Amino acid sequence: MAQTGSAQAGDLTSEILQALSQKDPINSTEAFPQTPFESIKAALDRLASRSMVKYDQVEREEAFLEPEAEIIVSHGSHEARVFDAVHKALEGLSIQDLEKEIGDKTVTKLGQGKAFKEKWIKKDGAKLVALVDSINDVTRDQLKVIKETKTHDAKIIADLKKRKLLKLQKVISFTIRKGEKFALEMVKEETDLTAEMLASGAWKDATFKPYNFKALGADQHAGALHPLNKVRSEFRQIFFEMGFTEMPTNQFVESGFWNFDTLFVPQQHPARDLQDTFYVSDPPKAERPTATGPEDKADYEEYFENVKQVHQDGKYDSIGYRYPWAEDESLRLVLRTHTTSVSAAMLHKLAQQKDENGRVPPARYFSIDRVFRNETVDATHLCEFHQVEGVIADYGLTLGGLMEFMDMFFGAMGVTDLRYKPAYNPYTEPSMEIFSHHKGLNKLIEIGNSGIFRPEMLEAMGLPRDLRVFGFGLSLERPTMIKYGISNIRELLGHQVDLSFVQKNPAVRFDK
Repeated sequence: MAQTGSAQAGDLTSEILQALSQKDPINSTEAFPQTPFESIKAALDRLASRSMVKYDQVEREEAFLEPEAEIIVSHGSHEARVFDAVHKALEGLSIQDLEKEIGDKTVTKLGQGKAFKEKWIKKDGAKLVALVDSINDVTRDQLKVIKETKTHDAKIIADLKKRKLLKLQKVISFTIRKGEKFALEMVKEETDLTAEMLASGAWKDATFKPYNFKALGADQHAGALHPLNKVRSEFRQIFFEMGFTEMPTNQFVESGFWNFDTLFVPQQHPARDLQDTFYVSDPPKAERPTATGPEDKADYEEYFENVKQVHQDGKYDSIGYRYPWAEDESLRLVLRTHTTSVSAAMLHKLAQQKDENGRVPPARYFSIDRVFRNETVDATHLCEFHQVEGVIADYGLTLGGLMEFMDMFFGAMGVTDLRYKPAYNPYTEPSMEIFSHHKGLNKLIEIGNSGIFRPEMLEAMGLPRDLRVFGFGLSLERPTMIKYGISNIRELLGHQVDLSFVQKNPAVRFDK
């Protein structure tokens, strides 16, 4: 089979050279109408690599007749057939007789309308009668020209296409010209310099095939990182460069205690409703929080009671929410709605690192992982997405410092000109939403949320009163959409993702 294919390629190159010797330039479609595109291209590349020919690729749209149009070419247009039937009947035809005469209700119906419009026939009582003695079947003539030439006036093509008589198809051909080394025969080119050629001296008269340094290697069908993972890697690098430590986030299911209560989210808050949160039915509830190992010396019973009191009765100079706090509600299991539950656990561990003066060391934590919310799916929202979260614990922190840090953080991604809007979060005060302009959607979209954690949350853990903690979070999907110019999140994550988009897109670089 390989020899046959090679022989065919050799025959075709010879045919091209012979055709060029008689006429220069030539068009591949006219000179070789039955030869497949792939064969022509391979032969031309072979000749062009030896500078024997030059060629340009020409793309054009050609019109092809639909089956209905082929019938019109053979038997006439619908309107012409209607006219002929009516004209032959000297006293006119009823619509029922016309249908019998033509034998096709569709042709009769369409032909009548066109014939009336052209004023070839009219209705006289219950019958159709001819108004003229002869007609020119323009539609048939136009289709005959298109069948022969594959083209016509643009307006005519558009009209016939609207009538579903034509289809347009892109056709690729080549304009072929003689090259600098044109000849009627191909000189054999050696691909290797062998020991025999060196010994015999045959290399002096041999023609060697030049190296093609632009040739692409064979596709290795290698794996590819999803764009989300590429952007995630950039985020991690930014966090590490800013001195953050990554938090463990391998637990998708959390208790309501860690996901809501520790964050000072009241048990009646709408975020805890079924329409906003996915609850786990089996097992029905979690155990009370306990030490995770021998090295964990925290008093979780005290922490549990502190959280209960700050909600129910108020504590740490706060009046709380003043409602009967329910332990069963706190121990319900949920698919975590944010990774802030992990931040709460890490800050609780930080509280155990107090020195003799009751102070804890400054800390910076971050996480990037999946969260779940019972959202209405649209172009910018999914029920399952990735949250990027950062926490900075230090003394003397201010809201202005948080805004400055946000400018630096997003600036490292190339996202500038941020807008801040006051917001409400149960666990931060003050709170801010962060917006950036999306060029694809041509509007401001929310890219993050931020604030300073409330004392009711921090002091219940045992953290010093003068410690301040910045918290900020954003989805991984939104910056990815901005950087890759995606306007619909479902094209980034889910069953609608184009695999070629995953394979071919380069790694994003926030500084470019």
